[in-house]
Amino acid sequence: AALKGGLRFQVSAALKEGRVTPTELCQRCLSLIKSTKFLNAYITVAEETALKQAEESETRYRRGQPLGVLDGIPIAVKDNFNTAGIETTCASNMLKGYISPYNATVVQKLLDQGAVLLGKTNLDEFAMGSGSTDGVFGPVRNPWSYSRQYREKSVPKSRSEDEESNWVITGGSSGGSAAAVSSFTCFAALGSDTGGSTRNPAAHCGVVGLKPTYGLISRHGLIPLVNSMDVPGILTRCVDDAAVVLGSLAGHDPKDSTTIQDNFKPFELPNLTDVSKLSIGIPKEYHAPGLSSEILALWSKAADLFKNAGAKVVEVSLPHTRYSIVCYHVLCTAEVASNMARFDGLEYGHRSDMNKSTESMYAATRREGFNDVVRGRILSGNYFLLKQNYENYFIKAQKVRRLIANDFVKVFGSGVDILLTPTTLSDAVPYMEFIKEDNRTRSAQDDILTQAANMAGLPAINVPTGLSERGLPVGLQFIGQSFQEKQLLTVAKWFEKQVKFPMIQLEVKRHDHSAFQHQKPAFFS
Repeated sequence: AALKGGLRFQVSAALKEGRVTPTELCQRCLSLIKSTKFLNAYITVAEETALKQAEESETRYRRGQPLGVLDGIPIAVKDNFNTAGIETTCASNMLKGYISPYNATVVQKLLDQGAVLLGKTNLDEFAMGSGSTDGVFGPVRNPWSYSRQYREKSVPKSRSEDEESNWVITGGSSGGSAAAVSSFTCFAALGSDTGGSTRNPAAHCGVVGLKPTYGLISRHGLIPLVNSMDVPGILTRCVDDAAVVLGSLAGHDPKDSTTIQDNFKPFELPNLTDVSKLSIGIPKEYHAPGLSSEILALWSKAADLFKNAGAKVVEVSLPHTRYSIVCYHVLCTAEVASNMARFDGLEYGHRSDMNKSTESMYAATRREGFNDVVRGRILSGNYFLLKQNYENYFIKAQKVRRLIANDFVKVFGSGVDILLTPTTLSDAVPYMEFIKEDNRTRSAQDDILTQAANMAGLPAINVPTGLSERGLPVGLQFIGQSFQEKQLLTVAKWFEKQVKFPMIQLEVKRHDHSAFQHQKPAFFS
């Protein structure tokens, strides 16, 4: 029961009262990781370390001195956050075997609060993708593929097709973290969000995915993709839990100059009963091409829910949204080209045996270390940054980005409190269908409803809303004003309470897929 409860009122209370110990909780989660190994959610499982941390937490509880709500709580971290003593791979050959000498700030803050780190989760290579299918360790399987809700609705032609072709993707790039939370192997997980990489898999896996305001949480130790848009994301099973984790992570970090200077006060979310003073904006541009009729209907029902409860619901316009995905592509690849330059085989990570010259070693290292997706983005970015293209592409995209950000400023300045939009165009698609299109095409489609919030630096959250006709999760997105996380999460909590999203009925059986036997224990001195 504790595994399925909320952090503050169920799990933390059970730990304080001695109804369950941190070690028992940790062992149960580790057991679930083993029995759901076929999901491929984890790259590294730090069993030995996790049990040691759980024992230390148990000692604190026995003394009556827990460090906080997160003390003894099992968590997972996306494998693009540095963790001291545990391998950090970014799901790439380039960083296989790399062990960081330090913890990312967000990881250190969780450990300082007594959280138990179970392991590192799977992702698209260097977080470039929207399916968690392009990492060197193989694709992540959506836990809902093995749920009773989905199995009852899907009719496979044969048993073998059911096993091998019918499973659906998690979304990405934080698919491993979303799958880990959805399958009850941890209570919360860290993801990263550059264009929707936390909210997209959260929607497909039926969990809460929060992208905080840019600068509210430190990026120090998060291996960068796009510095001006990257934000550590939070994945939990309910909105209250997201607020708890946010309270532990937010605030100034002297190691990250882009974080806020003011102190952040953790907050407990109130139970909103009156929404009559709220103004909910419905951006008409988010009725995007390819939006499924199911999600459109759900979006409309959600707007009616607010309206019937007394909130003011108004249609708004964000006119530059239609340029945002192209603008995002230019800026994203330009920053990727710059960030990936550090992987040259000299200081850390993979190094080729090619020794004809320094230049040939560079080239061979990058060819062997990066997959086609990463190399493609590096090439695109360097093209946009060429002297003859810089003004026409990069500078122009920066100007369009400012126009996109100003659209949000105008809408919020008009009295709108929160924007309500879809998170994804459809529910999760089967893996075999997803890989028919290339990564760039898929990312352009899947990021269309989420990346504008990153370019404007605004907080946004996915809330699981209902199940599709196929029995798969569908989520809606709330976008708030800068640094107004409390208001955003309060509204999201009210909505979550109204929709009563069903819990996954996971049917775990033995699955032995040799392709997914890479999970390895982490040992450190």
